[in-house]
Amino acid sequence: MSLRQVLIALGDPLAEVQVAPHGLEAHVGDVVILDPDDPPDVRPGDLVLIIGARGRAALPLVRAAGAAGAAAVAVKVDSPNPMLRQVAADVGVALLAVRPQARWDHVEALARGVLARDGLGGDPGSGEVLGDLFALAQTIAALTGGIVSIEDTASRVLAYSRSSDDVDELRRLSILGRQGPEPYLEMLREWGVYRRLRAGEEVVRIDERPDLGIRRRLAVGVHAGDRPLGAIWVQEGAAPLAEQAERALLGAARVTALTLVQQREPTAVFRENLLAALLDGRTDAATVAGQIGADPGKPAAVVVFALRGHEGADRSEHELLRAEMTGLISVHAAAYRRSALVSRSGGRTYVLLPDLPPTAPLHALTTEIVTAARRHTGLRVQGAIGSTVPTVDDVTISRDEADRVLDAMARDLDVEVATLADVRSRVLVGETLALLAAHPRVRDPRLAGLEPELARSLLAYLDAFGDVRAAAAVLHVHPNTLRYRVRRAGEVGGFDLDDPLFRLFAQLQLRLP
Repeated sequence: MSLRQVLIALGDPLAEVQVAPHGLEAHVGDVVILDPDDPPDVRPGDLVLIIGARGRAALPLVRAAGAAGAAAVAVKVDSPNPMLRQVAADVGVALLAVRPQARWDHVEALARGVLARDGLGGDPGSGEVLGDLFALAQTIAALTGGIVSIEDTASRVLAYSRSSDDVDELRRLSILGRQGPEPYLEMLREWGVYRRLRAGEEVVRIDERPDLGIRRRLAVGVHAGDRPLGAIWVQEGAAPLAEQAERALLGAARVTALTLVQQREPTAVFRENLLAALLDGRTDAATVAGQIGADPGKPAAVVVFALRGHEGADRSEHELLRAEMTGLISVHAAAYRRSALVSRSGGRTYVLLPDLPPTAPLHALTTEIVTAARRHTGLRVQGAIGSTVPTVDDVTISRDEADRVLDAMARDLDVEVATLADVRSRVLVGETLALLAAHPRVRDPRLAGLEPELARSLLAYLDAFGDVRAAAAVLHVHPNTLRYRVRRAGEVGGFDLDDPLFRLFAQLQLRLP
């Protein structure tokens, strides 16, 4: 793993980078403990946790670790220490400053979580999964309006969202690996909060306790079937939690469960690839349904989403926004259908919704997702709904229809959510224009030679069925100006507007880009 991936797990408030002479892509192969009383046992690429020595007292150990080729050293510091930074830079080792309150066993556990799964050897996927958990925590925070942490069944923090100064003492101590206020934890046990989190998917509300410095919270258990995997906690910050926080939290728990299962089971098929394979015809419906626990014989539908207005931005920024939107969509889709699948392809995000009831509220669900995604990204988002098909075997039909609808919607960004019935004429005209564009010989040269201003004026006139005043209003010109332009177009092109077949074809060709 790279040092950058390890830092995803150890970032604020646990540790921060003081110096990194070889950058953050340096390879980290193992985590080792270095105590002043023990002989150094450090190999190249190690992340060295220096325990039992702080600040200046750690200087000899930093030098020894750097001389042995360590990738990074982690040292507890009470205040900025320029000498430590200088020594680390001189010996070519990255220096991580760990908060004094942090527990070394917690720091070690998080770091090893990147390099190994369940105490087994390093696995290339584990760092990605851990990164996914932190990204997911940030997505949940955006959806709920709160401050999020994801914990395992032993109440160890696996990931958390970025937060401001609004965090309370319980969250701060939890992330530092220390135990929260015992009176509060005992109260949670008395209320049966932990029992309820282990029992099922119920979202548990925990009231504020100003006397203990504890703010209001929501919590939900994370499960794989009947097996508890952990919990998600959402602390209320300076502003109240979002109105849909509880529903978002339910969907988030299901997505988190999938991520944790992938972490525990390296051979599991990633759900995103599973949907892509189904839509591309590389796998069959029965296989997919068996993987996600759906009934392949029940109705299903595909919904596709696209982010608009950000195509010219920096590619990495655009991909980050798409990834955040996909995470948001996953949470909403999982809240509606446990077996929902989400996959990105060709700049679009596809959602498979299996096991649908006869009157599934797909329009309402899609509108909810588009609204949330627009609010989160600040950009236009469009969602196209494919028809509900009888079985999962037929989902490519639904996907093709959703793609056709989204293609048509791209020409009218004011439409945010649509089905084929909503935009059928636009879809058919758009596909006809695509055929014309692919066959240049099927063109009328009399129209191809018109100046752009004359062509726009003629199209507006034809769209208005010859109503000069209506067409002039659309173009924001005087009616006499439009009359002149239409007459001039006929003279330049040498065509007769009394011919209905010419008018029909002209309306199509003049729409070509």
